[in-house]
Amino acid sequence: MSGSSTSGMTRRSVLKMGSLAAAAGIPMIGGFPIRAMAQEAGVLRIATGMFEMNWSPMMAGGPHYRWNSLWWASPMYFDEESKIHPYVVTAWDHNDDFTKWSFELDPKATFSDGSSITAGDIKGSWEMAAMPTTQNYRVDQVLSGVEGYDEVAAGNGNSIGGIKVVDDTHLTVTLKKPDSVFFMRIANDLIPIVKASEARDEDGQMVQEWWSPDNGGSVSGPFKLVEINLDDGHLVFERNENFFGSQPKLDRVEIDVVEDPVTATTLLQRRQYDAHTELVTSTIVSDLGEEFSAGPSIPSGQHFWFNSKSAPFDDPKVRQALILAVDRDGLIKASFPDGPNPKADQILVAVEGVDKDFEPFPYDPEKAKQLLSESSYGGPERLPRLVMAGMTNPAHQAAAQFIIEQWRQNLGISAVEILPTLDNFDTSRVHVIRDDAGTRVPDAAVFLNGVIASTGGTAIGKMNGYNNPKVDELLAQAVTLEADDPKRNDLAQQAQRLFRDDYMFIPWYHEIMSRWANPYVQGMEKNLDWQVIRPWDIAIDTASK
Repeated sequence: MSGSSTSGMTRRSVLKMGSLAAAAGIPMIGGFPIRAMAQEAGVLRIATGMFEMNWSPMMAGGPHYRWNSLWWASPMYFDEESKIHPYVVTAWDHNDDFTKWSFELDPKATFSDGSSITAGDIKGSWEMAAMPTTQNYRVDQVLSGVEGYDEVAAGNGNSIGGIKVVDDTHLTVTLKKPDSVFFMRIANDLIPIVKASEARDEDGQMVQEWWSPDNGGSVSGPFKLVEINLDDGHLVFERNENFFGSQPKLDRVEIDVVEDPVTATTLLQRRQYDAHTELVTSTIVSDLGEEFSAGPSIPSGQHFWFNSKSAPFDDPKVRQALILAVDRDGLIKASFPDGPNPKADQILVAVEGVDKDFEPFPYDPEKAKQLLSESSYGGPERLPRLVMAGMTNPAHQAAAQFIIEQWRQNLGISAVEILPTLDNFDTSRVHVIRDDAGTRVPDAAVFLNGVIASTGGTAIGKMNGYNNPKVDELLAQAVTLEADDPKRNDLAQQAQRLFRDDYMFIPWYHEIMSRWANPYVQGMEKNLDWQVIRPWDIAIDTASK
């Protein structure tokens, strides 16, 4: 990659910058010269906390995915109230049994090179994302129900038969079975709309780094990437003059890696950066103010999931004891004393179908002691060392430490180990995993299918194959009903109550989709998919800065 950076804030450059600044007598903050960046009107400067060597928009995850909407358009998008708006796709319809969908494109939609965005580009984008070599690890959330998807996802072909181009502005999608919310599944940037003729080779495979400015990649969103220096962790976007929507209010967006959250906080306080990708600390409100982390509630939460197949969590009484021994009011105060995230009692949040009559786990230390003594282990002295994983930021660590102290005080458990990472751990050895659970489709049945159904990612990956056939049965029935059928939510609520009674998690908090931006940054509202909703409306109020 070419391109240079004079303001890249990374582990690679900080020592060099620090020594030069010290020699010049420049004040420093955590190794960063505090006069590093002059402020300019029309320029948004973003700090991101993780060093990422691959900024492909097709990965459907990672910190850089949070900025996909800067430079890529989606078929439709959700706003902050989870309502759908047209974007490249302006109209959609379905047959009577929801197995065939039709979509109409905006004839004015164009790429940054001025060429039209066509139905063939959407088909090509979806097919490329489905191919295993692309490594889009959330493509199944969008396309797994489409006829022909399974073959391409398995590496057998490059064309999905269920996706048909009618003409440049119309395409149809045929599903394997009815899905009344399929239109919601495509209203995100998990598969951005790319120019298929640039992004795919003659075999339909993804052309590596076609999106790089060195390779002349065209984009479909309001900004285009003009500079990238991965050694320095520095990227620059400028206004896409051929964007088909509202013209962006910003001239330029710069992104730098600042890995240390304390340093990032200080630089944000000093207005040397305007926004952050995801800054999660226990003191975020007191450090940067309520508006910095304010935002709407989204269908997502952070919880501590139990591995029911690893001793001692294979004993339901042990699991129940470990839940009842934790004061969850104290847990949220220990991790977010000033907000913004509220305590969770159930999984469902920010969707129709939240269970208003749900009975949360109580805090009952005496009952917890009794349950542990009645368990097959008889008490704390016979328990193996407990292992917790996934404490990747200060708030996670504060919550884990609180839980451990509660177990020590109320149950006499003292042998607990914390693994900070979510990656590359031995599933058979880890007992409790901190991770999020959410949905990109604002529907209770879809939400729980991805979490507590035996086929859901959380059940498989975080609860080591949790399986309650009755839960599966209820959710399987729910998703066959129309999206507005009240019974759909009722069945989802029944499934969630059955899951509660299996004692498989400690609820922690429901997520606020924070702006992570200083008050003078306007238009930084985000949706349930972590995407900036209207990136063309982002602006810097220089008068209040």
